[in-house]
This record gives sequence, C-alpha cells and structure tokens, in this order.
Amino acid sequence: MKDKFYNYIQELQDTITSKLEAIDGKAKFQEDLWKRPEGGGGRTRVIENGNVFEKGGVNISAVHGALPKSMQAYFGVKDADFFACGLSLVLHPRNPMVPTVHANWRYFEMYPSTALREAQRDTLRTSSKKEIIDQWFGGGQDLTPYYLFEEDAKHFHQTCKTACDKHNTDFYPKYKARCDEYFHNTHRNEARGIGGLFFDYCKANDEMTMENWYNFVTEVGNSFLEAYVPIVEKRKDLPYTQEQRDWQEIRRGRYVEFNLVHDKGTLFGLKTNGRIESILMSLPPHVQWVYDHHPEEGSEEEKLIDVLQNPRDWV
Repeated sequence: MKDKFYNYIQELQDTITSKLEAIDGKAKFQEDLWKRPEGGGGRTRVIENGNVFEKGGVNISAVHGALPKSMQAYFGVKDADFFACGLSLVLHPRNPMVPTVHANWRYFEMYPSTALREAQRDTLRTSSKKEIIDQWFGGGQDLTPYYLFEEDAKHFHQTCKTACDKHNTDFYPKYKARCDEYFHNTHRNEARGIGGLFFDYCKANDEMTMENWYNFVTEVGNSFLEAYVPIVEKRKDLPYTQEQRDWQEIRRGRYVEFNLVHDKGTLFGLKTNGRIESILMSLPPHVQWVYDHHPEEGSEEEKLIDVLQNPRDWV
C-alpha cells in the first residue's frame, strides 16, 4: 500500500504543477530533492512571483525511522518505527479576489521498533520483515477566501461532495463538519476559511478495507483541480485596490497563526526533524498584523468575518 500510494502522489504532483504553471503563464515551479538523515526524503516544488500565484508549493515526501518520543506520547505507544508519505500543497494567489487553497493527502504505517524486532528475531528466529501494527489514511482540502463569492464556495463544496458521494453519502457531511472544527483559530474565535473536507485515521473496518480507503482518498485528490481551477480562472483578472490588498495581507496573518499554533501537520514535521523549508513553505510572502483591526460595518470584509464566525452549509 505504501508503494502504491507513493506512486500515486508522485503522479498527482506532476499533474497539479503542470496545470498551475499553465494557468500562471509566467512562473515555473522550482524543484528541490532532499533527504532526511533519519530516513527518507522528498520532492519540494515551489512557485513564486508569478502572474497569478505570488507563492505556492506542491510537495511530496516519504519519511521513515524511529518514532520520536514526543510523537510516541501523542499516539499513545512505546518504542515504534513509522513510515509516512503524502502530498501537501498551499497556493497564495496575488489577486485578493482569488482564494488561498490548501490540500493534503497522506498515508501512515507504524511498526514494532527495530530493537524489539531484532530481539524477537534473536530469541524466536522470527522474520526481520516489518509487521504493520497500525496504518491509516488522512487528508482533505479547504478554501480560504479574502472576499466571499458564494458561487465559488458552493462550487468548491459541491465538488468535494460529489467525490465523497461516490464512496459513501455520509462522508461529505461528516468530513465537512470535521474540517470546520479542525481549521479553526480558537484564539480568534473564527475559522481559517470556508472549509471543505478533513479526514484522518481512516483505518480498515467492517465497511471499508484499506483498498477502499485508498480509492476514496485518491478520488478526493483527483477532484482537487476541478474544485479550485475554475475559481482561479474566474477571479484572477478582476480589478482590486490597495485597500483590498491590505485586507488580504491582514487575513494572511490569521493563516500564519493557525499554521504555527494549531496545525498538526506542521507540528509533526517539526518534531520528526522534517525539512524546515518544506514545512514552512505554506507561509505567505507578504503579511500584515494590524493592531485591533476591525472591518467597516456593512462592508464585504465584514461579510467574510461573519461567515468565518458562523460556518455555513454550502450544499
């Protein structure tokens, strides 16, 4: 399964970056291949200073080794080894009428620690092959607009729902609710954006095999461009003012706050000696923090805040 999913995200990275370069028309993705000293590595692709995308990254990684003590406590296990692979992307458009987007699809395996397996092999003459003691999929995709176009929100969520419904009609309402709950800046009492899907610890059960989960996660991954690209093409050439650009940068500050304070993926990468440049790729290049800022009453900016404080059902 890990080889199958890693092959999938390699192909998906190629598909997404090619499409985004075509939309931008100017900037190209810079690629970095990197290795993790403890095991594994990745392929980071970053686009900057384009016609459409001010900054963005579409990264894949596959890392393995001993699970750090901090993560052992998080997962409630003792000594263990792990393998994790995934694709993670964040795109920050230049035009404030185009929303920022984030997506991630990942797979995780856990094994008995190398020391334990060696002890078992010495005493019981057991195989050195790694026994999978746990495995799961996770991921999702979500939209963070600076100005709210309701038809865009409905399109993004309808695309998510269509992908989910092909596998289980309960998935969209469940994972939409989890997304609203997860991508929430609790210290600001507002959502990061207008949500989408968030799912984690998708394990084999009476209804879903790991193969079923693979089919579901890849269905969602394959829907990403359909969910996002039409919005970009519709909004990328709209006019905007400096005041609207300032608002975009203030809202980007909230995005940074979530990623550095609450995001589990960022924390996992930092605690497993991940590549810092790849982990912090999600941060936008130009951000403002304005003291005690509040939008004008009745403005489009206030309309967005109302939705962030009161998540809606878009479909």
